[in-house]
Amino acid sequence: MKILITEDDARIANFVAKGLRAEGYVTVVASTGAEALLLIQIRDESPDLVLLDLGLPDQDGLTVLRKMRGVRPELPVIILTARRELGEKVRGLDAGARDYVTKPFAFEELLARIRATLRDRDQETLTTLVVGDLRLDLQTKIAWRGERRIELARREWALLELLMRNPTKLLSRMQILNQVWDYGFDPGSNVVDVYVGYLRRKVNGPGETQLIQTVRGAGYRLTPP
Repeated sequence: MKILITEDDARIANFVAKGLRAEGYVTVVASTGAEALLLIQIRDESPDLVLLDLGLPDQDGLTVLRKMRGVRPELPVIILTARRELGEKVRGLDAGARDYVTKPFAFEELLARIRATLRDRDQETLTTLVVGDLRLDLQTKIAWRGERRIELARREWALLELLMRNPTKLLSRMQILNQVWDYGFDPGSNVVDVYVGYLRRKVNGPGETQLIQTVRGAGYRLTPP
């Protein structure tokens, strides 16, 4: 498991990194929000969890958190900050943080919260896919856009599952055809385009952000709002 520590105080960052490495975690440190945002998008550096300070030198931590949610909505973030006010905690959790830990902190408590967050993430991964306000229950095969329930036919939920497991990734028609249908299906068929149309009409309700994008001549992708 890799943990990204986004902290501009070198003393705190080194203390946390050393403690986490002793527990078997791989750690990487970013001292700015821009650096952290870059690291979560690099395949070989992409972390499983982020510890995020709010008092970063280049931009506010809540802004960084919202950007992280836009890029990797499934990535769990624990805020680790000196801001102790109730309003700050509420804003952090509402912005998408999984937990909020204030400084000074006991390392044992931080470690327990990391374990709990990763455990919750693994349980969610087994049963639910989440991209923005779109959720797909892998057990019931029912999708939700906010509070709106979306009933899906078998091929529709298979297509949506593929898109949601690869958020922001451009998938060609052939990739979709091979994974949602089968290799023997006629590659000249427009079945992918037809089913993307069906799915788009169900997922994108009136006034809602369009999540499924067409890249002309290349394929489709699901983009978080």
